[in-house]
Amino acid sequence: MYCPIFFVVFWLLNPFFNQGLQADRGLYTRFPNMPRVQSNKQTEIDLTPYEKKVYSQNGEDGVIHKIFEIIGTSTKDFVEFGVEGGEECNTRFLREKMGWKGLMMDGNSYNPFINLQNEFITAENINSLFQKYQVPYDFDLLSIDIDYNDFYVWNAIDENYKPRVVVVEYNASHLPNEDKIVLYNPSTMWDGTNYCGASILALFKLGRKKGYSLVYVENRGVNLFFIRDDIIADKELRFKNINDVEQLYKRANYGTGPRGGHVQDPYNRIYISADEVLLSEV
Repeated sequence: MYCPIFFVVFWLLNPFFNQGLQADRGLYTRFPNMPRVQSNKQTEIDLTPYEKKVYSQNGEDGVIHKIFEIIGTSTKDFVEFGVEGGEECNTRFLREKMGWKGLMMDGNSYNPFINLQNEFITAENINSLFQKYQVPYDFDLLSIDIDYNDFYVWNAIDENYKPRVVVVEYNASHLPNEDKIVLYNPSTMWDGTNYCGASILALFKLGRKKGYSLVYVENRGVNLFFIRDDIIADKELRFKNINDVEQLYKRANYGTGPRGGHVQDPYNRIYISADEVLLSEV
């Protein structure tokens, strides 16, 4: 009887050992020293320490894992498009390590074993694709990375679809006070220059229109993280610099072009603003 009792006491009193036993369910397996925060109304939540890369391009795996640790899940369903072959993306960790399921789409890849569908996504077809693959209305995570028409595709998604969290790439070549989006062309793809996507301010305005708060920007200046307003209100969450575009903006840290981003567009193509797009719909 001595050994079992000793083991139970040791397990209860030794937080490091206890944490290690529980870690196999998440990122703490790989990063046992990753800090935890208390997500209550007295605590300001800073997601910076949780940036960790497992299968994501940058630190998105850690941030996504932490957000859902804080807000919880409903269905553990995801939708991600612009994943190439699915090896490096924002949902592989969730699918392989956390028991999630979902839909991936890419214009140049197909793998039925991981539900990666070969689809070229536009603002005109996104809702029919959601219907085709039976995406539930209330799924947990939407991740958008198509390098060009991201703003327009997110804007086109029917309001009946209400993901709890949205992750979307932005163009950090534009300063946080610049409302800029590329001109929409459903057949255009990114050409490697800094003429792509939308600025942080433009996507922030779209997020607000759809009922989402901007809670974080990862440190390389690539992805924005939004959470649905009703979830933040219900849980009385306080994220550091929430919806403060000036404070959340991160300068690009991945290229040799303007402000550390992609190379300058040699054609100096024009942009339009989120205000122009969204007001035209009224």
